[in-house]
Amino acid sequence: MASEAVELAGGPASRGAPPTALAPDRPGAPDRYRPPRLGLRGQPFFEDKNRAFWLLQSAGWTGYFVLRSVGNIANQVSAVFVIHTALLTAAGYSLTLLMAAVYRKLLRLRPLVTWSATAAVVLVAAALYSAIETWSWATFLRPGAQPDSAEYLGAILLGFILLTAWTGLYYGVNYYLLLEEQVDQMVRLESQASAAQLAMLRYQLNPHFLFNTLNSISTLVLLKQTDRANAMLSRLSSFLRYTLVNEPTAQVTLAQEMETLKLYLEIEKMRFEARLRPHFFLDPAAAKARLPSLLLQPLVENAIKYAVTPQEEGADIRIDARRDGSRVEISVADTGPGPTADVGRRAVTSTGVGLQNIRDRLTQAFGPDARFDVGSNADGGFTVTIAIPFQASEAKG
Repeated sequence: MASEAVELAGGPASRGAPPTALAPDRPGAPDRYRPPRLGLRGQPFFEDKNRAFWLLQSAGWTGYFVLRSVGNIANQVSAVFVIHTALLTAAGYSLTLLMAAVYRKLLRLRPLVTWSATAAVVLVAAALYSAIETWSWATFLRPGAQPDSAEYLGAILLGFILLTAWTGLYYGVNYYLLLEEQVDQMVRLESQASAAQLAMLRYQLNPHFLFNTLNSISTLVLLKQTDRANAMLSRLSSFLRYTLVNEPTAQVTLAQEMETLKLYLEIEKMRFEARLRPHFFLDPAAAKARLPSLLLQPLVENAIKYAVTPQEEGADIRIDARRDGSRVEISVADTGPGPTADVGRRAVTSTGVGLQNIRDRLTQAFGPDARFDVGSNADGGFTVTIAIPFQASEAKG
């Protein structure tokens, strides 16, 4: 068989308002957001932002108190310095709580306003912090001494550096959470778009098939062949029941897909009788392979349209499915007159949406791992071959 290979390339890869700032009086993160699992018990650390803020705030300032106290005691500074450090720690803890309340509002503003206001807040907080530090120094460590401008300026610089670092950490954590939220939203939107496209592709098949079948039933009714019309309606209802049970985006096993094809061909056989001669072969090793539901139906419909309908004697249609290592190959071949033009053009235009629909669904489901081949047989007829990765698991429906 001379064939033309069409490689499928590409494939597919949420939420509302931005995350709230990491601040003490805000509720925990919504259930829809799941940042990295950093907790000791497997719970995401930032799942509850209120708890995360207090843990980081308390741990940070406790660490500041311990390190500064131990450092000064090691340098043989008076034990009174611990009182001074405790006062500074409490002042810093309180000031940063007020800063967090302001920053929570600034996160929602334009960048220029946010950073300008942040710089002003840091300067004001550093001035207050340095004033408290200078007063504490003069009260506990050097009673009665008046600090000069150099000491006050040094205190301002140290306070500014400390509060700037705290501000950077605050914004860093919140922008990290915002980035995680946006990435998660993008992934979910891509997933929803992919699912919607798969559903759309599946829904394209039903009207096309229903039109042909209902037209045949209408013809039987006009010919007063009510028994055959009732039998076709019964089989059509069974087929439609199957399509309703399975979700449009669900995958089924190859064995289920084969049974669906048999049900479909029973309906078509009511139209063509002995002119339609289907044959099935399913490799047991490939029976549990997963694929999108109703993927093969347009191939069989294509064979009926171009092989069975034009010939008075009809045609044979053979559906083979075999496993080859980590891949599954499925072919649909007919004994019709074969393509009258080039193979690729027939594959695209045969049923309007049929074969192109299969290409799109394969791309959505398997990306570049799927292959779609069309070609003519050496002794006449037409063959379409699909190769997909073997993925076995329980299928829906």
